[in-house]
Amino acid sequence: MNILNYIVWNPSLTFGPFRWYSMCWLIGLLLAYLLVKKLYKEQKIKDELFDPLFIYCFLGILIGARLGHCIFYQPDYFLTSGKGIIEMFLPIHFMADGGWKFTGYEGLASHGGTLGLMIALWLYVKHTKLSLWRVLDNIAIATGTTACFIRLGNLMNSEIIGKETDVPWAFIFERVDMMPRHPGQLYEAIAYAILFFVMWYLHKKMPEKIGTGWYFGFCLFYIFTFRFFIEYTKEIQEAFEASLPLDMGQILSIPFIILGLYCMFRKQKA
Repeated sequence: MNILNYIVWNPSLTFGPFRWYSMCWLIGLLLAYLLVKKLYKEQKIKDELFDPLFIYCFLGILIGARLGHCIFYQPDYFLTSGKGIIEMFLPIHFMADGGWKFTGYEGLASHGGTLGLMIALWLYVKHTKLSLWRVLDNIAIATGTTACFIRLGNLMNSEIIGKETDVPWAFIFERVDMMPRHPGQLYEAIAYAILFFVMWYLHKKMPEKIGTGWYFGFCLFYIFTFRFFIEYTKEIQEAFEASLPLDMGQILSIPFIILGLYCMFRKQKA
């Protein structure tokens, strides 16, 4: 194997005092914030109804993504001891010598983040009395930007790596091993960037569908259908997945695909 035939990937984890992963999350959320604010203005929704939305979304995504990873991918670690349960909620890791260190949240699952966001938006709607379908559609139109930057953060962290391959665009993740692998994070980042541009174009062409749930359904269907198939190029995240007919990412994608189809083709009423 000639490593010069592939892309050798070993970027710094930090940019000055900041971690690339955290910066990507914040950039993705900021872009979504600005885009949804623009959508609210287009729809003449009052500013005071928009103001609390970011907090609901941020907490819903973070809590849902964290719990999703701990419950679906590492329940044997996080749910079997008091220390594991504490680490599930606090960004720390207990050391063997009895001490602890700050780690940040190492392990966030997109399926859990999506479910957490949906619950947070339901609570937001209960508080603001806005239409749930309108809020879901507006968030969906902007979702591609956040999803794209989260996966770019995974790429900067050399995590969620792909299977070994000899394609000319393969990445060699030096922090993992010296084998050429599919850059699954980059595949997803590109797909989600495309999703955003498609959604932004469609909302200009079909503004009457905002508030019907169609955009929310299309977003779920697109993301999780792509996620289902891209899993075939990715390494499993936990050993127990090797014994399953589908990996955990694929299993968790199926309900969201079905929900997306339902939202797109249900009897829609704006």
